[in-house]
Amino acid sequence: QARLMESGGDSVQAGGSLRLSCVTSGINNLRCMGWLRQSPGKALEGVAVIHLNGSKTYAESVKGRAVIYRDQDNAEDTLYLQMSGLRPEDTATYYCAADHSLICLGRLRTGVMTYWGEGTQVTISS
Repeated sequence: QARLMESGGDSVQAGGSLRLSCVTSGINNLRCMGWLRQSPGKALEGVAVIHLNGSKTYAESVKGRAVIYRDQDNAEDTLYLQMSGLRPEDTATYYCAADHSLICLGRLRTGVMTYWGEGTQVTISS
């Protein structure tokens, strides 16, 4: 069964750091993976996307504060999002998403992905 499972969401104070993880199972040949987020009453927003070739792109709102990376070296295929300098406006449900397509980095803006996790909540207090 195809599944993406996020973890690492937490409540932290502004200025803090978090690392979100997303473990994939039952899916092979994922060429595009990313993190997207949604706050109540707001549209889904792409945070960061990574291509299988290592190319990455970030939302302007998180540039310099976020790093996306993927670990395929062990038995699990895991996507990470390391965030620092967290701000109250980073508060959202963060979703891991993935696709087989090689057309990847533009999905930061479109949010079109085939596979989605259930989300992990990040809450930043001022």
